[in-house]
Amino acid sequence: MLIMLVTLFSFKGNAQPKSKNEKMDWWKDAKFGMFMHWGLYSKTAGYWDGRKAVGAEHFMLYERIPWKEYGRIADDFNPEKFNAEKWVKIAKNAGMKYLVITSKHHDGFAMYDSPCSDYNIVKCTPYGKDPMKELIAACRKNGIKFGFYYSLGRDWQDPDAKTNWPTKGGRSNTWDFPDEDAKVFNQYFERKVKPQVKELLTQYGDIDIMWFDTPSLISSKESEELQELIWGLQPDCIINSRIGNGLGDYKVTEQHIVNSVESKPWEACITMSKNWGYIEYDTVFKSSELMTRQLLEIVSKGGNLLLNNGPSPEGEIRRPAEERLKEMGLWMKKNSEGIYGSSPWRRSCEVLAQKPIENDVDKPSKENTMKDAVNDATSKVIFPEVRFTTKDNYLYAYVCSVKENNITIKSLSTKEMKIEEISMLGSGKKVKWKQSENGLEIEMPKFSKNQIPIVGYKIINTK
Repeated sequence: MLIMLVTLFSFKGNAQPKSKNEKMDWWKDAKFGMFMHWGLYSKTAGYWDGRKAVGAEHFMLYERIPWKEYGRIADDFNPEKFNAEKWVKIAKNAGMKYLVITSKHHDGFAMYDSPCSDYNIVKCTPYGKDPMKELIAACRKNGIKFGFYYSLGRDWQDPDAKTNWPTKGGRSNTWDFPDEDAKVFNQYFERKVKPQVKELLTQYGDIDIMWFDTPSLISSKESEELQELIWGLQPDCIINSRIGNGLGDYKVTEQHIVNSVESKPWEACITMSKNWGYIEYDTVFKSSELMTRQLLEIVSKGGNLLLNNGPSPEGEIRRPAEERLKEMGLWMKKNSEGIYGSSPWRRSCEVLAQKPIENDVDKPSKENTMKDAVNDATSKVIFPEVRFTTKDNYLYAYVCSVKENNITIKSLSTKEMKIEEISMLGSGKKVKWKQSENGLEIEMPKFSKNQIPIVGYKIINTK
């Protein structure tokens, strides 16, 4: 028996790490993930000193709050309603395949038990526990991949975290540490970054993603050293491009969707509401219809959507976010076949009408045309269009936000292909269709008030 155990452990220890393409397979198939910004800034809920704070979750910078004063927020941070299982179930039921959460944001406060820095949730708060342990366990139980967000180039608690954007010291703590020229980034890198990244990769078992933010002044050598550290500890861990200096496994766009199909792996991180973290008065959320359309746009262009929400200081996902994710999940159960594991078609989109939909009684226009998102460059206008994907020699056409009884998809004319069969995803109903030189004409289904008005079609063609 002892010999058998030794053999098993030896085999595991000698297992070869996956190639870059192999380790990216699950990520490229997943398409949809949950992003979570949660920290001390959640506790203040967008306020400071009895008024609305400037800078939302970044208010420590904009209000120039000394880090020790800011750190006293931890005295009252006690998320007793935190339920890791519920968080993960909400993500899973929405159709999400992975979850990424802030282990340390720009304020420098660790939301996990960090042996190298007492400035953390276990040592500083009455909560006194490590929520990441429960969250990772819940993810593993439910088959959800897990990743840590880590603010790399910004840390307002550290005296050596210097920045140069938009100007010299523009994102640094210059009120506690005013001499920007005296700061040595490598000292912060050696004192805090490397030890904390090592902690994140050794305290919790397998970690699927290291999601870095704001590389700022990290050098090429330091980026390379950090990547080697990660892969030395966990060879199959995926790293995003914000490790800096052209490294990483995939590109990130923030509050922006690329204009055309990308051949290399990419991900758009986008907020559900105005801000990344919890802001009490941030009450305008994108509709489930709009967010589903954004998911389809991203997938049709070869990317993943990392959709953000900011949990409350009590540890709950806000009701508007939960409601919309539930609606998206119901839609995904019927329509996800052409999303997971899919690839872009030769054409990502066909616009059916340029005129935006107005006075939408099912989805109020104030939701569909949200304009107040911070740095959110994604379109909030809803108009009829078709998004295309392919998988296993099938073509998938997602018809979005159509009010007419019949539509014609010009891209699918007999001049382009010969269609043999069409089925509606998630439905046994027969599809009424006709193909001609002018396009594919389809009779559209009716949608109830609470349904997302997007339907997916699976198409078998011979050309």
